[in-house]
Amino acid sequence: MKKLRAGIVGATGMVGQRFVTLISSHPYFEISVLAASPRSAGKTYAEAVGGRWRMSTPMPEAVAGMTVLDASDVGAVSDACDFIFCAVDMDKEATRLLEEEYAKHETPVVSNNSANRKVPDVPMLIPEINDSHLDVIASQQRRLGTTRGFIVVKPNCSIQSYVPQLTPLLRFRPERIIVSTYQAISGSGKTLAEVPEMADNVKPYIAGEEEKSEQEPLKVWGTVSNGLIVPAPSPVISAHCVRVPVSDGHLASVFVDFADTPSPDEIVAAWRDFRGKPQMLSLPSAPEQFITYFDGDSPDRPQTALDRNIGGGMGVSVGRLTRDTVFDYKFIGLSHNTLRGAAGGAVLTAELLFRLGYLSAK
Repeated sequence: MKKLRAGIVGATGMVGQRFVTLISSHPYFEISVLAASPRSAGKTYAEAVGGRWRMSTPMPEAVAGMTVLDASDVGAVSDACDFIFCAVDMDKEATRLLEEEYAKHETPVVSNNSANRKVPDVPMLIPEINDSHLDVIASQQRRLGTTRGFIVVKPNCSIQSYVPQLTPLLRFRPERIIVSTYQAISGSGKTLAEVPEMADNVKPYIAGEEEKSEQEPLKVWGTVSNGLIVPAPSPVISAHCVRVPVSDGHLASVFVDFADTPSPDEIVAAWRDFRGKPQMLSLPSAPEQFITYFDGDSPDRPQTALDRNIGGGMGVSVGRLTRDTVFDYKFIGLSHNTLRGAAGGAVLTAELLFRLGYLSAK
């Protein structure tokens, strides 16, 4: 099979670097172009990254000598690829316009950025959960005036530590949810060594995270109507988001009330049996078991250091399911924030788009 040419826009940052590692030996895609800010343009990728390579594996030799293009040179980047992954570090409005410009150059965009998440004809995908939202792409293309260009985004990394676990329970009609997320340093694009003030410390505020954590699940659980995604009207979600001194992995403490309260056995069965389109299609990045449940024999799991890499970092886990004194139940969820929650989730989205016929060679 001839591989599609993938561009990585925002290639020098932490998420961009993760894209490089994931695509360097991918069965469907190959890296054909790297793009970043004007200060990196014209340098080799190794020169542009310099001493800021943050991955645990070495920089792939195949990309080290590639010349980095200016991300704002949309025509040149588009000419060199079939689609792009976007992970730029720009303000929201500039990012939104840049992604639309790529789409209008007939280059599909799979974005890690938040700029287009609230746009009602832009799918915000967790591939196992809401692949039906891809139906709005045709409506988006009419708005943009494109035939093959479009934008698909992934949600905020924090919600992937609890939304997958809640999704199989939607049939029991959850009404109220309280969630506290304990988010890794890499969620800020940094390593522990780069944030010394986090040693022996917890920061109880992450700008913008609580709004995203409360609102984005409703879009993921929404329905498609007249070419737009209509957010779900419920449940009500209240979130606290704090930064904790761990390298990778977002952990969530969840309390939930149901209109039709399930039994513990029904909840566990829903988790263990849940499969999405990526599992059905055996996509390369899809974990065989999407949700891993730790039962009462492992009351101290999931743990960030032990369990963030379940399913190659693409699975999510859940444990400590307990009846609560105020809400019906409480539990702990966990996901890898830079794999499932960021670049890995975007790569899985691109795999799904490819298999469903939305991505093709130019």
